[in-house]
Amino acid sequence: MAEAAGGERKIVVAVDESEESTYALTWCLTNLISSNFKDTLFLVHARSPPALYTGLDGPGYMLSSDTVATMEKYGNVVAESVMKKAQKICRDLAGDIRVDTRVEGGDARDVICQMVERLNADILVMGSHGYGLIKRTFLGSVSNHCAQNAKCPVMIVKKPKSPAS
Repeated sequence: MAEAAGGERKIVVAVDESEESTYALTWCLTNLISSNFKDTLFLVHARSPPALYTGLDGPGYMLSSDTVATMEKYGNVVAESVMKKAQKICRDLAGDIRVDTRVEGGDARDVICQMVERLNADILVMGSHGYGLIKRTFLGSVSNHCAQNAKCPVMIVKKPKSPAS
C-alpha cells in the first residue's frame, strides 16, 4: 500500500450488520493499522433507500408516508447500531486511532466507491459474503463491483468458515 504524504493514511472500511463486515474490520485493525503511520479509519455504511412500487409496470402499490417514515427510522436505527458496534471494536483493538464515521443513503456499491473517491482513500477494506456464482449473478457482488471501480487498492477479506461441529 502506498504511503500518503507525511506518513498519514486514509483507510476506508465498509461496514454493515453482517459477520463478514465485522471480521473485515477486525482484520484491518490487527493487520493494517500501524504505529508507524498516522492512520485515520473511515467507517462507511450505506443505508439502502426504501423500495417503492409505483404500479406503472402492472399491479403495484404506493407506500404511505407513515410507512416510508417508519422504514427510514428503522434504517437510521440500524445505521446507528452498526456504527456503535464498529466504533467499539476500534476502541477495543486499536485504542487511540482516529475514527470517522460516514453514513450515506443509496446503493452500497455506489456509496462506497463515491466515498473512497471523495476521501481520497489509500485503501478500501471490505468483507465478502462468499456467495457462489448463482447468488452473485442474481444479487450482484458489492465487493466485486468495488474491486473493479474504486479509485484505490481494495482488500477483500473473507471470513474463514467455521469447522463443522
